[in-house]
Amino acid sequence: MILKCFAAAIFTCILFVVSSCSSQPASEDLPFRNDILLTAQRVNKHFMEKYSDYTATSTVRGVNRPSNIWTRGVYYEGLMALNEIAPTEAYYKYAHDWAQFHKWNFRNGITTRNADDYCAAQTYIDLYRLKPDDNDLSATLALSNILLSLSDNGDWTWIDAIQMGMPVLAKMGVTMDEPRYFEKMWKMYSATRNEIGGGLFNVDEGLWWRDADFVPPYKEPNGKNCYWSRGNGWVYATYVRIINEIPENESHRGTYIADFLLMSQALAKCQRSDGFWNVSLHCEENYGGKETTGTALFVYGMAWGIRKGLLERSKYLPIVLKAWNAMAKDAVHVDGFLGFVQGTGKEPKDSQPVTYDSVPDFEDFGVGCFLLAASEVYRLAQE
Repeated sequence: MILKCFAAAIFTCILFVVSSCSSQPASEDLPFRNDILLTAQRVNKHFMEKYSDYTATSTVRGVNRPSNIWTRGVYYEGLMALNEIAPTEAYYKYAHDWAQFHKWNFRNGITTRNADDYCAAQTYIDLYRLKPDDNDLSATLALSNILLSLSDNGDWTWIDAIQMGMPVLAKMGVTMDEPRYFEKMWKMYSATRNEIGGGLFNVDEGLWWRDADFVPPYKEPNGKNCYWSRGNGWVYATYVRIINEIPENESHRGTYIADFLLMSQALAKCQRSDGFWNVSLHCEENYGGKETTGTALFVYGMAWGIRKGLLERSKYLPIVLKAWNAMAKDAVHVDGFLGFVQGTGKEPKDSQPVTYDSVPDFEDFGVGCFLLAASEVYRLAQE
């Protein structure tokens, strides 16, 4: 009799759990991790097949650019993240051979102070960590040491540069076991945050002005501050990439986490009803519409924040899943082409129109952003 009552109670509990789960809207259901992986692999396969020649330059608006510029560097960040959740020799080879072709160096060489140029170092370091004997870190080391020696900390005058350059110093600090890289990283971040343009981080609203051109009195058509989606996405993704690296006792870690939390709260408030974010975070009238790159970077950061216990799961998981499901359904074509990607620029009006079928001037960085998002949503589903 006791066993029958116990079995009945268990059955009732199971029915309750199943009923509760099935009553949740589809946008709040964690997708199967295999579905996430297949979607990411489909998007990446389309890119790798279309750009199988990793040595080719890109000619856009009459300018010929090598394939180790920032746009391709961001793609390889995403590819290495995909390789972490699904190690594949073809992914490693595609990255390694690209780095080898460029002699592990940068556009404008090791003396460049443009963070866009040395974004590629993030992947060089990741490759070196996988196979030290097969990869060359000498150019990255030389460039990092030049940055370390500079008394000027004001190179990152636009917030995109935070993502392009900051993780390089974080990764080098760990790889070389040299805390001076962490301190230099902080000084350069602090200059962008607090000094350039009067400080590009608006702590009151938890968002970043793209550069000094957009601080007040500049306003959007609706009279609000101008916060460009992808620019804020670059900074938001940076927190993932540096906090994952730096030691627990690094002296500025708490500030990075606090800034991440401020941004998370601000971003949660301006998600669109369809799951995407607008190119202008506080002005949907200014080229409003779905946009994948900013959305993907926000998903990347929020999914990571949930996993690390920094963000409240009950609040942020529905936001992440709504955004991921929207991208997977509305942006990813059957053949893997990624739609709703705003091309290069610095503000909402650039590279418009942004549509399901429009091909951006550079396809690589959008794919990289999407793969970063996929890697963290996959880990979330895995847990």
